[in-house]
Amino acid sequence: MAFGKTSFDFVTTGRRLTYVSAVAVLISLGSLLINSLELGLDFTSGSLVEVGYSEPVAVPQISAQLAAAGYEEAQVVAFGSDQDILIRMPVDESLSEVEMASQLVVLGEELLSTLQAGTSADVEIRRMEFVGPRVGEELAESGGMGILVSLGMVMIYVGARFQSKFAIAAVLGLMHDVIITLGVFSLARLQFDLTVLAAVLAIIGYSVNDKIVVFDRVRENFRVLRKSTPAELINISLNQTLSRTTITSGTTLLVVLAMLFAGGDSIKGFATALTLGIIIGTYSSIYVGSTLLLMMNVSKEDLLPPPKENEADSLP
Repeated sequence: MAFGKTSFDFVTTGRRLTYVSAVAVLISLGSLLINSLELGLDFTSGSLVEVGYSEPVAVPQISAQLAAAGYEEAQVVAFGSDQDILIRMPVDESLSEVEMASQLVVLGEELLSTLQAGTSADVEIRRMEFVGPRVGEELAESGGMGILVSLGMVMIYVGARFQSKFAIAAVLGLMHDVIITLGVFSLARLQFDLTVLAAVLAIIGYSVNDKIVVFDRVRENFRVLRKSTPAELINISLNQTLSRTTITSGTTLLVVLAMLFAGGDSIKGFATALTLGIIIGTYSSIYVGSTLLLMMNVSKEDLLPPPKENEADSLP
């Protein structure tokens, strides 16, 4: 079988995988409702301290050093190089923002002395920031609104370019991708911060591009292969676009995996979300979107242009 000339029965497999997708979505929604997400300091109150060393340091060593000094909840990640460190720390949410800001100054002095005592290198506090609970709540609301707006814009675009059934299938497929990705973060208790939110929005863009390619081929085949059934047309379209989907997803995934394993802790959440999104989005473009179209009884009549007024009036 030559590459690019496959004849897989995606429709039959897609109907069977519908139950798997439904169970995965239900489990993800259940985890999001019960466990919620492990929100990072971007969405909760906390402090962020950027520390610079004059020589390379090990993140586990700094984490152990801070834990021994009483900062067990401090999160330490490498930032840019092995001489730049970011320390994220929670704060007492019962304090006012003014009191938290004043404590941040004291915290900086204590951290500097603690870190300097554990190394012979020069230690410098380069930046200190504080995120209050009100700011974190606003960021969470804005992030959720951003996802909803992007899904709405996708529905409008696909509906205008194709047809309402295609728009519904595209948005339901995107919701499938986003919900399962968030569900994995909830089940695995992975931290959800602004970088992960950016990855979720990128997943929506990536996944809708994949679905547009498939839908465009489905539309063309509906107009060309008039004697085939909708299931046969969708199968032909998926086989015709399989090589493009495989190459695009594979090359993108290679780059994201390089970020995941070699990019450091600062972008680990971003790369993890993108990895999940590419795999789930590719799966939904092949199986979920096509199955939804068949469930809505898509036909060639759905893609015919509406008759003009004078043509409609002349009909018997």
